[in-house]
Amino acid sequence: MGKAGWDLQRGFQLGMPLSKSMHAVAPGVEELRVKDASGAYRAFYLARLEAGILAFHAFTKKTQKTPKSEPRLAQRRLKEMLDE
Repeated sequence: MGKAGWDLQRGFQLGMPLSKSMHAVAPGVEELRVKDASGAYRAFYLARLEAGILAFHAFTKKTQKTPKSEPRLAQRRLKEMLDE
């Protein structure tokens, strides 16, 4: 995830399979998707902010399908961060 985050900070746009849009969370939100020998990991982020990238929720993916609780939790966390 570190290399992808660095690329985002430098202004690169990531595409599939590394990143995909997550409109279900909020407009402009994308999901960083990383898989290695130890497992699959996901992080939700906003990359189009003046101050930089806002990564606001990450989790280890344990099943093929993302649990519905993860996008809901991400929505709450994003709202909390943007409202402050």
